[in-house]
Amino acid sequence: MLRIAVPNKGSLSETAAQMLWEAGYTGRRDPRDLHTADPRNGVEFFYLRPRDIATYVGSGALDVGITGRDLLLDSGSDAAEIASLGFGDSTFRFAGPAGDFTELAQLDGVRVATSYPGLVGGFLAGHGVTANLVKLDGAVESAVRLGVADAVADVVSTGSTLRQAGLEIFGPVILESEAVLIGSGVERPGTDTLVRRLQGVLVARQYVLLDYDVPVEHLERATAVAPGFESPTVSPLHDPEWVAVRVMVPRVDMNHVMDELYSLGARAILVSAIHAARL
Repeated sequence: MLRIAVPNKGSLSETAAQMLWEAGYTGRRDPRDLHTADPRNGVEFFYLRPRDIATYVGSGALDVGITGRDLLLDSGSDAAEIASLGFGDSTFRFAGPAGDFTELAQLDGVRVATSYPGLVGGFLAGHGVTANLVKLDGAVESAVRLGVADAVADVVSTGSTLRQAGLEIFGPVILESEAVLIGSGVERPGTDTLVRRLQGVLVARQYVLLDYDVPVEHLERATAVAPGFESPTVSPLHDPEWVAVRVMVPRVDMNHVMDELYSLGARAILVSAIHAARL
């Protein structure tokens, strides 16, 4: 059986479990369970702390896992990223007291608080900067005010939390992170199927099916508006002057595409959700 590590809590946990369910896998029913088997799909799930998943997978104890790219890089394990999963986005930046820092080089010899010393230390070393890293488990924005550090390196969304702590962002982006599927580097039966299924979920979330009728004389212009993933499906109608078209379009574009098709003379324009896909 393919042994899969899944976050047991935190921001990645619920979305990862939902994605696996949409991919056709049966996960745990009781949130207290740490292990469950899905013999129909030939997999076992192990529910672990997100920060530990890369270590388990990198050691070969488990075959694949879902975790954050930030946690993978911070772990220093031998696990490798297989595929990005399209959720759990985060951005890592440096921040310090307003006006104290403007560039990365100023961190040389300075105390920097972070929950990701492996990730941040590797980034600084790659830029020739040697800082004194102060490892904290969370709420690093308080470190400067409490005198534990001179600057911080943390996840930033809007930056409002840092500003409230009297800090401002400076320097380059440390990392753009998201949830990723990672592997041990050893090919295991079932891994390819898992990847295809998860990619199918991503497609289903990002695209919709668009059906419409259009006069034959406008078909070329209509298919230029919505060319589809590969090519539209075009079917004749009882009226020889009209055809039916089915095409995949990005979900975010569907209303603009519908507007353009309608202006070209298309009618009976319908949108359907995609529940699963293999492309």
